[in-house]
Amino acid sequence: MSSTKKERNGLMDWIKAIGVALILAIIIKKFLIEQYVVYGESMMPTIQNGNRLIVNKIGYEISQPERFDLIVFKANPKEDYIKRVVGLPGDHIAYRDDKLYINNKPVEEPYLKEFKRFAGNRTLTGNFTLEEITGHDTVPKGKIFVLGDNRLHSIDSRHIGFVEMTDIVGEANIRYWPMDELKVFNGFKKE
Repeated sequence: MSSTKKERNGLMDWIKAIGVALILAIIIKKFLIEQYVVYGESMMPTIQNGNRLIVNKIGYEISQPERFDLIVFKANPKEDYIKRVVGLPGDHIAYRDDKLYINNKPVEEPYLKEFKRFAGNRTLTGNFTLEEITGHDTVPKGKIFVLGDNRLHSIDSRHIGFVEMTDIVGEANIRYWPMDELKVFNGFKKE
């Protein structure tokens, strides 16, 4: 075989490898995971402005998220938001005296402990009921109720209403930047 033919075959092998890599990258980004940069302080102290996250997209088109998952969703055609799932379909949500009530039972929010410590006697979350802010007794089927961890500075379901399940991009699983703050998020149970 001539050296020109070997060079051509070698070049074709490289072109094929690059093509396969690009196709795999597109498939991974479209269906499996995506990276996000956080803008804003609505999820402090859990997630900070400028943090970089890996969002798991697997299964979110067909299943419902779990309570306290950190999810990314399409807030409008130009923006995605990251918030915490608080209310699932059928749930009644209320806040009284800075305490979350789901279906009339108090629920601990350990991810807010650090913020409450810094806030001192300040109330983080004002009193509300689902009926007062949405006109619904419970979270409707196919929707969820979300809150930012920085309750004083978060645009969330108290302002934008319920989030459609079909608008969920995926679950934030890993904070990989800054490197010294690397963390795997696994909802309420393991945080």
